[in-house]
Order: sequence, then C-alpha cells, then structure tokens
Amino acid sequence: MARGAQPTASLLLFYLGLVLLFFTSGSTIRFAEGQKTWCVAKPSADDKVLTSNLNYACSQVNCGVIQPGGPCYNPNNLVSHAAVAMNLYYAAHGRNSWNCYFQNSALIVQSDPSTWPQQ
Repeated sequence: MARGAQPTASLLLFYLGLVLLFFTSGSTIRFAEGQKTWCVAKPSADDKVLTSNLNYACSQVNCGVIQPGGPCYNPNNLVSHAAVAMNLYYAAHGRNSWNCYFQNSALIVQSDPSTWPQQ
C-alpha cells in the first residue's frame, strides 16, 4: 500500500472482527504487563504450516467466525483465517507466549491489528 493510502474496507472489517471476537468468544481478555496482546500469523509463513495451524487451532476452539457468513470470514484468504484461528487459540489458552508459537509462524503483538494498514 502506498504511503498515505487508506486501508481497504475488507481489511478493516477483518481486524474489527478480531476485536469483536474477543468480546464474543467467551474468553477472558488478559493483559501482559498492562497491555493487550494479539497472536498474529507471520505474512511470510508457509501455506502448508498455516493450514496445519488453522486445522489444529480449530480442533481446539470454535472457529465458526471464519466460516462463510461469519463476522471474520472476509477477507477470505489463508493468512487471515489462520490469524483469527491462532488468536482464538492463544486467547482461549491464557495468552501465554507458548500458546502463540505455531511452528514459529506467529508473532505476539501489542498493537491492535485492526489499526494496521494493508501490506
């Protein structure tokens, strides 16, 4: 995205969905050193690893929000769906660093992903 350009509506909806997900998942939001944290997929992660992460996370937590018609379905791509599933798992399991490892394909961030510009 060029400097000064605005993020697309679908990206904003995706990240807004992540935020809403915290409040609708039934999980307790915890703070790490007074900061909210999110587990996000590395954009450079291999598709095979992301698919494995998506399948594993969704076997452990309810991933209905990324199904067609769900609030986090769009953007409909592997990185976005894996990021939502990985963050759901991370939140449901205590927001510990080891709950966001995912074969070294994820990062813990302290800035709200919904405010990030599209890459």
